[in-house]
Amino acid sequence: MKLSVVGIGPGGKDYILPVAQQVLATANIVIGYSYYFQFISHLLQPGCECIGKDLTEEEARAELAVNRCEPGKHVVVISSGDAGIYAMASLVYQYASTLTDKEIELQTVPGISAFIAAAGRLGAPLGHDFCCISLSDLMTPWPVIEKRIQAAAIGDFVTSLYNPRSKKRYWQLARFKELFLQYRERGTPVAIIRQVTRPEEEITITTLAELSVEDVDMFSLVMIGNSQTYQFKNFLVTPRGYMARKPQSGQEIQDESFRQIAAQLKREDVTEADRWAIMRCIHTTADFEYEDLYLSNRDAITQWHNYLKEGGTIVTDVTMVQSGITKEFLKKYNASVYCYLNDEAVLPLAEKEGLTRSQAGMRIAIEKHPDALFVVGNAPTALFELCDQLQENRFSPAGIVGAPVGFVNVIESKLKLQAMKNVPYVIIQGRKGGSNVAASIVNAAFTINDK
Repeated sequence: MKLSVVGIGPGGKDYILPVAQQVLATANIVIGYSYYFQFISHLLQPGCECIGKDLTEEEARAELAVNRCEPGKHVVVISSGDAGIYAMASLVYQYASTLTDKEIELQTVPGISAFIAAAGRLGAPLGHDFCCISLSDLMTPWPVIEKRIQAAAIGDFVTSLYNPRSKKRYWQLARFKELFLQYRERGTPVAIIRQVTRPEEEITITTLAELSVEDVDMFSLVMIGNSQTYQFKNFLVTPRGYMARKPQSGQEIQDESFRQIAAQLKREDVTEADRWAIMRCIHTTADFEYEDLYLSNRDAITQWHNYLKEGGTIVTDVTMVQSGITKEFLKKYNASVYCYLNDEAVLPLAEKEGLTRSQAGMRIAIEKHPDALFVVGNAPTALFELCDQLQENRFSPAGIVGAPVGFVNVIESKLKLQAMKNVPYVIIQGRKGGSNVAASIVNAAFTINDK
């Protein structure tokens, strides 16, 4: 005994695959939705028994097909499109798997699904990742369907809708549109393909915002493009990639990195200059937490840009910060950067005053460059020294970058700087920071007009 589940395509006689025609020609019994027999009757052998059922009797069709299987008989269950996509194959196999008294030879014969046929009519809408969602909640709870709709929208999938609307299920498509508009542009291309491949075929191309729910019925498939899909003449085209060409040069890679970072930023309480500095911090760390850790005052980045382009002076606590400041920027504006950590006068001063080398280096720097931009990316003791000297009015810096990293006294040093209201600062709050982050903030100040 043999049982085949056969996909007969979307309706057009030329869309029934040859393998499906061959299987149908050997059938003794064919079971299916009554409406479908008009598409395959010419392929059946004389004497073949045809059993038509109503549209909603899928389970009854499956049970009947398995029960009619007898030795020497070939039973065929037909489905429109592909038998395995929202069709009869799963029901037939499920029912057959519950029986132990019959050894049935099962097979599924694929067919051209409606969304594949529709894609052919539309040209090239499935050039990238896509999904299909059925809006029928007869067998799937609506909350589950909503989760899938949101996932498809967020994931930017080209989305084909089966069972989009009927007389009894008239509200689901409107809800789908509402959900998709939360994540997709209003101008996203949408196609309504009705009676695809059949003589009554109609295709309407519109947009997500303009999609008219009333234009859709149970004979329609709706296809929604992704963020890259566009209309070309009467076609929809979805490029195979999200960029015409992947970034190759260093500048292209950097530009694309900044584009991706900018797309994910959320803070609205920062200036454009601060936003640029935040992006530079994230770019060098790949850590989006820096958006929340970043704190500045007095439009510091803009002030420092004006200071540096006039040949300003930068002092760093460690040589790694000094090395991270782009030499091209220093050369362009004739700016200078100094680090006194390894100066010959540091060790004697540190021993004499009971200071760390970082503190001693900053004390020497204050004497030599009292109006410099001071940048701390490593040692909290250096930041403490700057705050103490500032509190005693011993220098008037262009500003202070407070981004030491670590555990001991790191948070405290930053809080102390935050209390200094008379100096422009940028602080990376908490324990995070580091030489690369401190240098990135300076590089941001150099380049705010270049982005």
